[in-house]
Amino acid sequence: MSTTTARGVAQPASAKASPARPRRGLGGNPTLNFWLFTGPFLIGLVIFVFVPIGWSIWLSFFDARYTVTPSHFIGLDNYKQILTNSNFPASLLTFSVFAAFIVPTTWALSLGLAMLVHRLRFMRAFFRSVFFLPTAVSYVAAALIWKMSIFNGVRFGLANTVMSWFGVDNTTWISNPTPPWYWLVIVTLRLWIQAGFYMILFMAALQNIPGELYEAAAIDGAKKGWQTFRYITLPQLRATSTAVILLLLIAAYQAFDEFYNIIGTKATWAQTPLMELYKTALGTDQDYGAGSAGAVILSLLICIVTLAQGKIMGFGGGEK
Repeated sequence: MSTTTARGVAQPASAKASPARPRRGLGGNPTLNFWLFTGPFLIGLVIFVFVPIGWSIWLSFFDARYTVTPSHFIGLDNYKQILTNSNFPASLLTFSVFAAFIVPTTWALSLGLAMLVHRLRFMRAFFRSVFFLPTAVSYVAAALIWKMSIFNGVRFGLANTVMSWFGVDNTTWISNPTPPWYWLVIVTLRLWIQAGFYMILFMAALQNIPGELYEAAAIDGAKKGWQTFRYITLPQLRATSTAVILLLLIAAYQAFDEFYNIIGTKATWAQTPLMELYKTALGTDQDYGAGSAGAVILSLLICIVTLAQGKIMGFGGGEK
């Protein structure tokens, strides 16, 4: 069939649009697709995260020596034991010293690296990869390298070899708590592993700072360097800095691998909370109840410190 226009020109009639066919298969059911993709992750989250957390809380109220299915309810006795009759409170002091070293130094180093790499005009991707690669190294392997190759107490260690060139005698970096040179070993190890990751976070934040702010500051007479960093760059990085500090504090609470592989569990002068819980739950006594109580206390401390730090620095609030 054809139709005639106002000018008398015959044109074919437009075919009627056929009704859309219902989509079949996976593409026709968004709800099914959602559960197919997220279901395995949710199942793993429940089995390997939520169930162990609930089981640990349940064990903390029972006498669970050499068993994870106890029947003798003892209430808060495990919490009293872990807070009074163990080295757990003293390990919190070790954490405080470790956090006082590692949090500000990692924040400053990662921010400095991010600003240096961000200003590069060439080979930016190369240096970004070089600084980020240590994050792929396991803490165990890095701890063994630091302990056996770099800070070995004999003259064959790299640090002692370099110091011998300047006439300095060999230093026992790890085995002697006075002076506490082991802090240098542990802090430099974690700095080497962590700085690259937080550098990437700061670089992403630096790229989001509008260039118009620096142009307006230059017109107003602000000098490049400290003034622009203090009044423009640092305020614009407030949210990222808060997130980095929170992540560093949580990671410091969970310090275990480097202390265990460098110092060990016998050196009572450098034990972290996780190491004390490891000895309590997996040591000779295998007191899973007290270990679970300590884990609950440590988790609550992490939550309290995280919320307090976020509140102080305004994390999660709207932009002002």
